[in-house]
Amino acid sequence: MPVEGIGIAFAALAAIGVAYQAFAWVMLGRFFKSPVAFTGGAGGCGESALQAGSIPQPSPASEGDGLSVTILKPLYGNEPRLKDNLATFLAQDHVGPVQLLCGIGSPGDPARGAVDALRAEHPAADIALVCDAARHGANAKVGNLINMMPEARHGTLVLSDSDMSVAPDYLAVLLATLAKPGVGAATCFYRGRGDAGFWSEVSAGMISHVALPDMVVGYTTGLAKPCMGSTIAITRETLERIGGFERFADTLADDHAIGAAVAELGLRVEIPPLVLTHACTEPSFAALWRQKVRWAATIRGLQPWGYLGSAVTRPLPLALLAAPFMPATGLALSVAALAVRLAVAARVERIGRRQSAAPWMLPLIDTLEFLVFAASFTVRKVDWRGRALTMTGDGRITA
Repeated sequence: MPVEGIGIAFAALAAIGVAYQAFAWVMLGRFFKSPVAFTGGAGGCGESALQAGSIPQPSPASEGDGLSVTILKPLYGNEPRLKDNLATFLAQDHVGPVQLLCGIGSPGDPARGAVDALRAEHPAADIALVCDAARHGANAKVGNLINMMPEARHGTLVLSDSDMSVAPDYLAVLLATLAKPGVGAATCFYRGRGDAGFWSEVSAGMISHVALPDMVVGYTTGLAKPCMGSTIAITRETLERIGGFERFADTLADDHAIGAAVAELGLRVEIPPLVLTHACTEPSFAALWRQKVRWAATIRGLQPWGYLGSAVTRPLPLALLAAPFMPATGLALSVAALAVRLAVAARVERIGRRQSAAPWMLPLIDTLEFLVFAASFTVRKVDWRGRALTMTGDGRITA
């Protein structure tokens, strides 16, 4: 391709990206209608999401029935603020019994200390801990869940990653969504919160300002059918119908696979307009890079062509690449890209009602995202909590 053609190609892709980001800004506003639905914050508590009729309200019948819930928390290591994050799942405006069931794979796992401290602070709460080293496949988290299930006492299960924080209305909104006709599972979007210094704040910005808008666009347009580890609410009956957690023991993106299995039953995975808080804990650039490349490679493995096309959603790096070939056009597109990206980031911050990352970080965030995108095509092995996992196709892995 002639040099001029390279510049034109980058400029065209950047222009498409600017239009995409403007569209994302619109779709964020439509999905999170005012007043904003929000759950989870700096201290794990947010403003009420049960407002203005924008979120399904629990019916009086279900409130009176007191739906019983087991919250499944597979744990590994003592993450920053782990105890506080877990505590938010106990402080729920929910009338039925709630069991918080935690699982670890070793008696010496530091996460045990957080669970013990939580029990001491909440002696009346139903908090159970399963310690079982049995492995059931390459996915250690799913193996942990399999080991936990014999102790799960209730018919409604809420699976949630250890690094999530929620507000008191979380269960009420989630279970009302799950109870809707035709819904087989409910999941939730999330934003980032840096808990371990600068690089964790960059990670939080990558989640809030890049991943969240992309997920909302994908879901609202029907181009993607997300089911996320932030939350998966599902009944025990539906879980058994899709083969239990055992079916996903060698699956890297177990959350996505659970959603796909639910859809195979003719049921849908629904997302209420909530934003949970994902606690980012990457202490260094190396840790951030490993986590983001693993995440990107997972998405690439699930939807290779759609993932390849997502390159156009990153207008700022594309405009900067066009600038050496077409200086005036590249500069104009760079300004337009930065402006629309700042607008999207500002809308996300208003939705979350707390800053995930400073605005000056946005060029760094977008550049890192683009580099991660490129690097993900070279990856066949990913690092998952110190274990090297080989991707074997169709989303499956071997240890």
